[in-house]
Amino acid sequence: MPLLRSNTADKFIVDRRKPHRNSDVARAVRKTRDRLSQQVGNLDFDRELLKLHARAMVGGATAVPLLVLAIAATGLFAGMGKEIGVWALFTLICYTIVAFMARRVERTEASELNPLQTRRDFLIGHSLCGLGWAWFAWLGCPACQVDQFPVIKAMVLLVAMGATAIMASSLGGALLATFAIPVAVYAYAGARLWMPVETIMVGLLVAALPFFAYVARHLNRSSLMLLSFRSEKDALIAEVETAKSMSDEARRRAEDANLAKSRFLASMSHELRTPLNAILGFSEVMANEVLGPMSNPTYRDYAHDVHESGQHLLDLINEILDLSRIEAGRYQLNEEPVMLLTVVEDCCHMMELKARNKDIRVVQDFETTLPRLFADERAVRQITLNLLSNAIKFTASGGEIRVRVGWTAGGGQYISVRDNGPGIPEEEIPVVLSAFGQGSIAIKSAEQGTGLGLPIVQGLLAMHGGEFELHSKLREGTEAIAIFPLSRVMEELPALPTKAVVARRR
Repeated sequence: MPLLRSNTADKFIVDRRKPHRNSDVARAVRKTRDRLSQQVGNLDFDRELLKLHARAMVGGATAVPLLVLAIAATGLFAGMGKEIGVWALFTLICYTIVAFMARRVERTEASELNPLQTRRDFLIGHSLCGLGWAWFAWLGCPACQVDQFPVIKAMVLLVAMGATAIMASSLGGALLATFAIPVAVYAYAGARLWMPVETIMVGLLVAALPFFAYVARHLNRSSLMLLSFRSEKDALIAEVETAKSMSDEARRRAEDANLAKSRFLASMSHELRTPLNAILGFSEVMANEVLGPMSNPTYRDYAHDVHESGQHLLDLINEILDLSRIEAGRYQLNEEPVMLLTVVEDCCHMMELKARNKDIRVVQDFETTLPRLFADERAVRQITLNLLSNAIKFTASGGEIRVRVGWTAGGGQYISVRDNGPGIPEEEIPVVLSAFGQGSIAIKSAEQGTGLGLPIVQGLLAMHGGEFELHSKLREGTEAIAIFPLSRVMEELPALPTKAVVARRR
């Protein structure tokens, strides 16, 4: 059955043919980015300012009406009569109209607002409130002293002006639309009498109007900055959500790919090992001439070559499977008390014949007494055999390999395999430690290998909580050190002399 693949699946993290589950977030990113680049005069930006002004007016809807009620109550108590009551009723009606208008704008979607019409309605409402304050500026108080009531009116207008400057700062021109007429009426009323106190209050109000307009303008700029920051926050949140969705999709695809790889390796290992076992068995029978001698010695050599090639392929499959299980976290450690000296000594005996065939001397330098490790014996053997195999492979005939086992400075135990081979250039050490990586020396010498030995050693040591170090210099040799931590030592560490510390000899 042919394997069907998406033409775009390998080019993009997310398959564009499927509807993206976070398309709303992606649209929000574009929308907020557009909003960031907008300026005053743009319809969308003006709608946001009107919504902000409406929220401010609804939030402060009771502030100025309470001031009006306080003034009316004080005027009635002072004997101003019903005129102050009519003024209060008219002013409250005007502020109520503005509040209802703001509530309607607040509940309306920004995209449905007509900025010009809404702004005009707001300015008309504020102008009506200004007529109420103009009426108050014209009011008289026969029962009050002349030099007191104008001061009270001026102070009330200043308070109302300051409150309006704060509340209506998001709507440009709202302060002037509200208090330009009241200030003019107060100045006209004061000019008729031309008393010193009225003159001072008129000058104070005339100076206060541009001052509060200046404050309102700065508050308006703060509102603009608030909108920009909010838009940027929305954009960042949207981008984070989009990145998260893409990361989740990439993780899902990676998990699917890893599962497919594991299934492929599992099936291929079974499918390849079955014929490989037959190849190895039959080639060994033919090479050893178990069923009778071969008349042609070349055939016997061919059988040896077939057996060696099959064994190399089997080793390659086993190493790939081991590394895949380690990377996937499916390598199960069978932990038990292990004598590190015994395991390393057995591995040296196993590799002795291979070293002797290349006239390489293996020198064992072990500590006499080492406690047991709580580790996987099979993994420890694989670590030691991989290090010894690499050392023998890249050491020239007549060379020497020194294997050391002992205490580390931190109280753990280590295995050190040092050879006097050609060494590895310093810049190639990361390559050698990567999967399928081989240095230039290995490539030039045409040594058979997969480049998986050291990555497997690193993975097994990491599962034991240990570390792996590789020190090498050209023409001086290489030292590979596998370190098991103190937590793996099953018995208490005795007092160590200074010479027991691991020496990093070059």
